[in-house]
Amino acid sequence: MDQYDKKAQEEAVIKHYQQQEETMILLFCQWCVNHDLDPATLYQEAYPTQLVPKQLEEINEQTVGKDEGLDVDTALLIDVMSQFSNNDLAFVVNNYDEQLKKKQKK
Repeated sequence: MDQYDKKAQEEAVIKHYQQQEETMILLFCQWCVNHDLDPATLYQEAYPTQLVPKQLEEINEQTVGKDEGLDVDTALLIDVMSQFSNNDLAFVVNNYDEQLKKKQKK
């Protein structure tokens, strides 16, 4: 494999990772919308020393209303977040999910 092919392959892997990451963020944002939660608030709760990423804000603008959007399964979302090492955010999502389930039982 020559140098050009190797560089092109590396760029393709990076692009694929970035697309997958964007999908994860979109799933997270849509999950929040579906549960009347603010993605930036949950992100700040998970990562209090970090600024909310501009990418999260931009992708959040792409979400649709909860009546129009995809019903994002919480377990799937947590699994996807774990694959991207967003364990703190997955933990926060899980806590909110448990709170929402308790409210529904009442």
